[in-house]
Amino acid sequence: MTEPDLPKVFQIDLPPENVEGRFADFANLWHTPNVFVLDFVALTQPPQTGEGPEGEASELIPGRVVSRIRIPPEQVFELAAALTRQLGIWEQETGRKPPAKPLFDSEGRQIRIDEEGVDGPE
Repeated sequence: MTEPDLPKVFQIDLPPENVEGRFADFANLWHTPNVFVLDFVALTQPPQTGEGPEGEASELIPGRVVSRIRIPPEQVFELAAALTRQLGIWEQETGRKPPAKPLFDSEGRQIRIDEEGVDGPE
């Protein structure tokens, strides 16, 4: 039994097969009343012209979930704060700023970024 006044020290193990991590091109976030889910997605092939879900001509972007992480809603605030802190440190270290808009819009359309800035979906 633990005592409430004792400091908590997490002892976290990183299995050898997870040391290298996994690459993801982007993450998708969704939730239920009891859990937030982060799906990390790697693109598997170049975009192709094809048919969208309602039969319309679309640019199809094939991808695969390489990792799905489920966290309780209470941890989302901690995660958001940690991401904000780390992004600030990264900006100071590299002098870079993240794109003004995501690389893909909410419908999966690519957003062009060049020297003049960010344009909408092509």
